[in-house]
Amino acid sequence: MFKRFTLDESVAGQSQVKSSLQRSIRAKILEQLPAIEPYLEDILPKKDKMVLAKVAGHVNVVCSPSAEPLFFNIRDGPYCPTLRLLAKYPLLLPRMCVDDGAIRHVMQGADVMVPGLKSTRAAMDDVRKNAVVGIYGGSKEHPLAVGQALMGTNTIRTVDKGVGIENWHYLSDGLWKCPTLS
Repeated sequence: MFKRFTLDESVAGQSQVKSSLQRSIRAKILEQLPAIEPYLEDILPKKDKMVLAKVAGHVNVVCSPSAEPLFFNIRDGPYCPTLRLLAKYPLLLPRMCVDDGAIRHVMQGADVMVPGLKSTRAAMDDVRKNAVVGIYGGSKEHPLAVGQALMGTNTIRTVDKGVGIENWHYLSDGLWKCPTLS
């Protein structure tokens, strides 16, 4: 999604969000990510401005007043934390650990295949289909990527092949390389 992302070419525009839309975005984020509740005021303070950047591919990026990307969503899909935010608050998303052989591929933007989630060094939190998840390496403490589970955990345990997680945002992609969108 952010593989070819560049600040100059991909960002169509940025605008300050009205307070009513800001409340709506905060409510959706809280509904989709209930683990964020203790940290929401630190991440998105009510009194601070919120900036919304429109990005190519129908992607919206919610930014702090200093234009630091915090969350993104595709069209009207779920809000996902960026990797920088997930590294600061690792409890925001369910954790899916891949085996060490898959780390290099995930960091290059590849989707996570089911065999990479079923090895002895891999581990999975219980998730349902279409849940937003954090992808970690088996021996790493920081996230490698953020993606969407295309199968629930129970299905992944019974199936031997196929794509388990679609990779949306990974280390070294365009969004990772832009600490601010200004």
